[in-house]
Amino acid sequence: MSWTAFFSQTGSEIVNICESLNVWPDLIVTNREDGYEKISPKLQKRLNEGKQRMLFVERKPTVERYHEAIRDGNIVTLHGWLRIVPEEICDKYEIYNGHPGLITEYPELKGKDPQERAFEGKYKLAGSVIHEVVPEVDAGKILYERAISIDGLTLDEVYSSLHEVSTNLWIDFLKEKFNVASK
Repeated sequence: MSWTAFFSQTGSEIVNICESLNVWPDLIVTNREDGYEKISPKLQKRLNEGKQRMLFVERKPTVERYHEAIRDGNIVTLHGWLRIVPEEICDKYEIYNGHPGLITEYPELKGKDPQERAFEGKYKLAGSVIHEVVPEVDAGKILYERAISIDGLTLDEVYSSLHEVSTNLWIDFLKEKFNVASK
């Protein structure tokens, strides 16, 4: 099974997952307009050593660019991919998204920056989910979820705690998908 992973931020979540599983995507796709210098140093090192394929796409990729990155039979994972995937792509490929909002309990946390909204709303619990990607934002079937207490945490602590929760959910999910044991 081939794996394509997408990110818009640093790719650090992908690196953490892959180091734990000792499995790397066949292709990593990013739409970082400011490019190479802003991605995870560990990912930069893999690229420099020729150990990783990466595709830089425009900020708002076209349907054709998605088709260029994804092949039939690929599993596609989104890690902080700050774009809405076109319906045609959602319908054709097996795509999963990690979302740092406990949308099973708080559907109002669908969409952008759920960590901030949970913090500002003084929620006692927050969490992350992995869901199937469908044309409607954060509306696909929830496959994995984990909740944590954020009571008394700073916003930075909420972000870092949910990053760790999301990473661990991905590790559990991908272990099952790829039938591998983590290190």
